Amino acid sequence: MDADMRALVSLVAELVVVNDAYSDVFSRLRRRKTLSLAAEIQWELLPPLTFGTERVVITGGLEPAYEIGGDTFDYAVNGSSVDLLVLDSVGHGLPAAVLASVAVGAYRHARRNMLDLPDIAAEIDEAIAGQFGASQFATAVLARLDLDTGRLRWINAGHPDPLILRGASLVHPPHCSPSRPLGLQSSKPVCCETRLEPGDRLLLYTDGITEARSPEGEFFGEERLADFIATASAAGDPAPETVRRLMRSVLTHQADQLQDDASIVVLEWLTGEEQQLQLQL
Repeated sequence: MDADMRALVSLVAELVVVNDAYSDVFSRLRRRKTLSLAAEIQWELLPPLTFGTERVVITGGLEPAYEIGGDTFDYAVNGSSVDLLVLDSVGHGLPAAVLASVAVGAYRHARRNMLDLPDIAAEIDEAIAGQFGASQFATAVLARLDLDTGRLRWINAGHPDPLILRGASLVHPPHCSPSRPLGLQSSKPVCCETRLEPGDRLLLYTDGITEARSPEGEFFGEERLADFIATASAAGDPAPETVRRLMRSVLTHQADQLQDDASIVVLEWLTGEEQQLQLQL
């Protein structure tokens, strides 16, 4: 029965995904109210919110869902290489969404041309500067993970630093000075580098997460973010549910009144041996 049910669920999911590409029916059913134009653009930019294999799990979340304008993320898994982007455009609403669209388009164009991270960042920078001028920019983290070795390289363009959660411990990557935001760079940025350990969770996020402020003035903060992910992982919560509950927690922390867009991407690196170990146990 379990196998039959899984087959049915898989078939229904495939039908929904395929039909969603050329029909508005499912988009309408998912919505509880009308999206802003900026949010409409941003949600269409996004890759699937969750992707998972025996080697890597990637999950993203954004809030506020119906008004978001400046935050976005993207990723691609090509063989043993995973590319990630988390980006925060200056401003709000439609102008920020348009800037983010150009930035993501430039990112995908450069990534699909198999450029290295510094060259990808340079292309995004050139696209933003060429289209919007010196007053417009975006902060971002661009990252690339080798699934075979755990080698992580990233570029920080004026953005919050990545965080690594190792078990229940928060690990700060080696210090690496950030470059200027994209659109304001004067030279090609330098890559930072570290290595993940099997089971590590990499957190890329915008400041709308950690700088979410309660009515009493308390920030959500890095430690609370790390504790939330660690607790959920220890409880066995799947990544999509963890991110969903995290975004709910961020909203609750601010009494449901976000001062800024908030987005996050959580990546868990696996070697493929974890499942075999669990079966042995």
